Parts: sequence; structure tokens; C-alpha cells
Amino acid sequence: MRDLDRMIDEALDAEERELLRSIGEEPGYVEQALGIFSGRTGRVSVILMIVQGAAFLGGSWAAWNFFAVNDVLSALRWGLPAAVLLLMSLTIKLAMWPAIHANRLMRELKLIELQIARSSKS
Repeated sequence: MRDLDRMIDEALDAEERELLRSIGEEPGYVEQALGIFSGRTGRVSVILMIVQGAAFLGGSWAAWNFFAVNDVLSALRWGLPAAVLLLMSLTIKLAMWPAIHANRLMRELKLIELQIARSSKS
């Protein structure tokens, strides 16, 4: 992969190198994860994370009560909501991953567009 990057860098002229430097390297994981809170779907992502946090806290509280009870009926009353809320929390959190990957793909597509634009100039 590094050889491909080196070959691409050698093929670029000075103007494109400066443009790519201004874009910078691929952002780190935390920066990519925080990137889902911006753009057109940023508000939806914030709402989903608030709901996810509430479901996690509710599920954790129900799980705590589940482990504190002694009879089976009370364990079911606390255990089922705990399992549902914790699984719901996990599902919402995992629903955010495609947005992160879509942002990464858009970045790569923009780099490919730059390369195509350069090749059409020549």
C-alpha cells in the first residue's frame, strides 16, 4: 500500500501536492467518530446518541436491580427490560458505524476525483 501511495505522490505536480497537504492525512479514529455529529445528519446523530445513552443508563439500572433481587418473578421483571435496553443501546451505537465509513469513502472519492482531474489536464 505504501508503494502505491509513493507512486501517486510522484505523479502529482506541485499544485496538487499542496492541495493534498492542505487536506491532510486521513483523520484519526476519534476525529472520524466525532465527524458524524456534523453535516446534514449531525442533529440526527446527536439525538440517537442521547437516546443510546438513556437506554444504556436505564438498562444498567435495571441490570443492577436484576442482580439485587432474590425471587424469580422479580428477576424477570428487571432482567427482561435490562436485556432489551442494553441490546437497544448496542444496536443504536452500531448504527453509527456506517456513517463513519461513508465519510471515509467520500474522502477517498474526492482524492480520486483530484487524480482524474489531473489526468484529464495532461
